[in-house]
Amino acid sequence: MKIVFIRHLKTPGNEKRQYIGRTDEDLSEQAVKEFQLRQEESIGAQYPSVQRIIASPLRRCIRTAELIYPGQEISIEPMIRECDFGKYEQKTYEDLKDEPEYIRWMESGGMTAFPGGEDQTEFRGRCVDGVKKWISRLLSEGADSAAFIVHGGTIMAVLTELSEDVHEFYHWQVENGGGYVAEVTAEDWENDRKVLRKVKRLHDNS
Repeated sequence: MKIVFIRHLKTPGNEKRQYIGRTDEDLSEQAVKEFQLRQEESIGAQYPSVQRIIASPLRRCIRTAELIYPGQEISIEPMIRECDFGKYEQKTYEDLKDEPEYIRWMESGGMTAFPGGEDQTEFRGRCVDGVKKWISRLLSEGADSAAFIVHGGTIMAVLTELSEDVHEFYHWQVENGGGYVAEVTAEDWENDRKVLRKVKRLHDNS
């Protein structure tokens, strides 16, 4: 089964380089215009066709799914939503760079809990559990392909844990509208080998 992970298009907060987690922003008008222009100019499909679509419940992901896969049914999965950045929500690096709490968080590699927000280990665990739940369900239903329209943090969490190619968390960072394609087999998952194989960047499938 082919699995596609796509990070949502840019929001106003993304354009300002803010931390946007639980904040339920819509896409920016500029991001939508740029996407539509690329669609008009593209000779082939920008994204792989898929049988099923699973999205984070936040508007930026649902709207991205609607743009990329118009008219297709979208299943919503709360477990794959972005991390809650707590006090850092809607703040930028420039806003925070001199705060002792933020400095400690940066020095930890982003692994300490966000002040007033979500523990990083818990966030990564729930994202992985949400994707594994859906892959098991899709395999049991005989689906041949699916796309997860999610957040950058979600993609990094899932691929750090499940990719057969071992890399650290930030290796899997991807731009808005970018993502990865991977493969899963029923044999692997039935034998408790929860692994994503042949992981490749979207738009680089040579």
